[in-house]
Amino acid sequence: MLRIHFTGVDLARVRMAGRPDALWETILSFHRLRDRRDARLFGEWRTETRSRLNSETRTLGMLIPSRGYFPDFLTPVEGQYGWDVGLDALRGIRPERMRRELQLLGAGAPMTPRLREFMDDGGKQLPRLMGELRAYHRAAVEPYWTHIQAQIEAERAARGRALLDGGADELLSSLPPMLRWRAPVLECDYPVDRDVRLRGRGLLLQPSFFCRRTAVTLHDPELPPVLVYPAAAQLASAPAGGESARPVEEQRQRTLGKLVGHTRSVVLRAIGDGATTSELARRAGVSLASASQHACVMREAGLVTTLRRGNAVLHTVTPLGAALLKGGAVAS
Repeated sequence: MLRIHFTGVDLARVRMAGRPDALWETILSFHRLRDRRDARLFGEWRTETRSRLNSETRTLGMLIPSRGYFPDFLTPVEGQYGWDVGLDALRGIRPERMRRELQLLGAGAPMTPRLREFMDDGGKQLPRLMGELRAYHRAAVEPYWTHIQAQIEAERAARGRALLDGGADELLSSLPPMLRWRAPVLECDYPVDRDVRLRGRGLLLQPSFFCRRTAVTLHDPELPPVLVYPAAAQLASAPAGGESARPVEEQRQRTLGKLVGHTRSVVLRAIGDGATTSELARRAGVSLASASQHACVMREAGLVTTLRRGNAVLHTVTPLGAALLKGGAVAS
């Protein structure tokens, strides 16, 4: 069990990440690649990713076990500002910190010669790690980035609505079922028993597409607190990319033909930063049934993501839908 202890100051400093974190998604996707579960969601992605992986991943495999601890330095806090910024932070990791975290990785079992060599060389093998990380990211995450962004945007819209409705208390109560808010403690199913005390630093909530079943946090209690948790939207759709994405894109093109017309242009614009079906109907001036039908067509076209929240559903515009609106291609 993981228990995160809040003070009143911490509640005021809870915040949602502004975008998916490319380094967290890359590291967690490496777990999913070796996991045979969730074939419906990740089966096709695994096949596509393995077909593109033509480079070495032994160093990644050594540093990222199938389960349990992996070094905090692989997911620097700067990663929330983008892939390149995160890589720059990783490149500048201090050798003493790397050694300390690699010792934790090797704790409890005899250290392998390769891990000891990596730990003892003072960071000289860091360029190899960086190369493997870039190549793996290009194969496993980059082709699906638009889809990942859409799921995280839907998650942010749902949590933002909870925050507006009831403040930080409602936001924490609305998180996925593996997270339980029992003020002033947020509990989470976790492989080890651990208490994290925020001490007025607040908490960054980082929804993730590739995170599954349980949330993840950094091991070092002195690092800025972050909780990476599974985005609920991921349960509704699997990523599409690479060669096998062509049928999906063709279907989207066919569905886009249905969108030409003033009403659907109005409906798409009415979604704004997020809207329930009833809100959408009211904003667009259409019936509830019509709003639901229009949202369904746009969801099939990849323009809208729908996330269930309680007894209602929340529609958000995907990056593709936003690009279409900016280009004015929907209106006629």
